[in-house]
Amino acid sequence: MRRVVDIGRRIELVPMDPHFNDISIGLYRQNTNHGHDTPVFLVHTYSRISGAAERIEAVVEAMQVLGGLLKNGDGLLHFPCNSLHEAACRRVFLEACKLASDTPAEPRPLNILDKKSKLTITVDSIGEGVYRVSAEGERRGAARRVSAIAGGLAKLGEMETVETDNRDTVAFACGESHDALVGLLLTRAPNVRIVLREEEMGAGRGVLSAPSQQT
Repeated sequence: MRRVVDIGRRIELVPMDPHFNDISIGLYRQNTNHGHDTPVFLVHTYSRISGAAERIEAVVEAMQVLGGLLKNGDGLLHFPCNSLHEAACRRVFLEACKLASDTPAEPRPLNILDKKSKLTITVDSIGEGVYRVSAEGERRGAARRVSAIAGGLAKLGEMETVETDNRDTVAFACGESHDALVGLLLTRAPNVRIVLREEEMGAGRGVLSAPSQQT
């Protein structure tokens, strides 16, 4: 008889990994971190083909760089603040899976060139998990674009909007800084509506099933 292991609740899935034999890779949430009731995340595949374990480890390592996550002694990931940040973790996972195992992951900078406005957008950490978005130059519509990108960060990272005149400031409820995570989210924040639409379309993607359940 096969022993069923509770690996947690699946929160994201890459149904076919283009970088390793089209295996399925899932991200699971658990709630035990060495005896503490804090959220931890498991990257897992049911594939048993040679090299699958190494591929999973490559994704885990990329998530540490791209999202600033830490790995505990059980190989599970968690944020340094020990808060959930589930939506953000899902996006870190998806970005990590886009990298081939031999492609070094690099943290994203806290500035981008916004293709829509042609402005250079910068995000500054001002402490206690608070980040302020600004644009280089005084181009017409800059304030509106900054506000939109700040709103995109808030949606993608489940951050709180800080009340300011320019609506340019957001914050993590945990009160801790997450620079690597913000850098990664910033790349998608200008197109947040497209990102959320893609997520809705992908919500019906296949479930990562155990070998005994696969047909």
